[in-house]
Amino acid sequence: MDSAFLITAFATLFVVIDPPGLVPMFIALTTGMSAEHRRAMALRACLIATILLTAFGFFGESILGFIGISMPAFRIAGGILLFLTALDMLFERRTQRREGQTPDPDHDPSVFPLATPLIAGPGAIATMILLMGQAGESWMVSAAILGLLWAMMLVTYLFLLASPPLERMLGRTGTVVITRLLGMLLAALSVQFVIDGVRQTGLI
Repeated sequence: MDSAFLITAFATLFVVIDPPGLVPMFIALTTGMSAEHRRAMALRACLIATILLTAFGFFGESILGFIGISMPAFRIAGGILLFLTALDMLFERRTQRREGQTPDPDHDPSVFPLATPLIAGPGAIATMILLMGQAGESWMVSAAILGLLWAMMLVTYLFLLASPPLERMLGRTGTVVITRLLGMLLAALSVQFVIDGVRQTGLI
């Protein structure tokens, strides 16, 4: 098992899910809730997102095959999607969209918008399909990727729990700096996805 691949996989999941970037939105959606209620919301959102991403990791490629989309094509498309997400992070449009959303008191925010699309969004879904596709027939690598996903969900849960003091500590400037650094890393990783996809087509 290639340790470099696992490190890259974890880094990709981290920058796509972006736990620090979820902090302001989580605070906005849970304003006025007790600490116990906030913990329940955070746990439910992470569990639902984990189930969604695990399901897409296992069955996403089969669904693509059923509708006639090859993995190289999806890898290229996924890389482009992740690159657009990186641009949003670099130019702060992603943060502005998240902060511009307002909570709806008539529904449970742990399902929408926390679990999806904020945690298990299009970028995270595409990333899981791509990573599981790279694992191929190796159950060991697939299990390692799932372990990384579950570890990433635990990290996300901890970020959500620590959101009030974390926001005070980082401040607006600190959040922007972290988001842009993660955006740069995600841009490079997305270009690598596109290059890998083009190689698999046999064009280079």
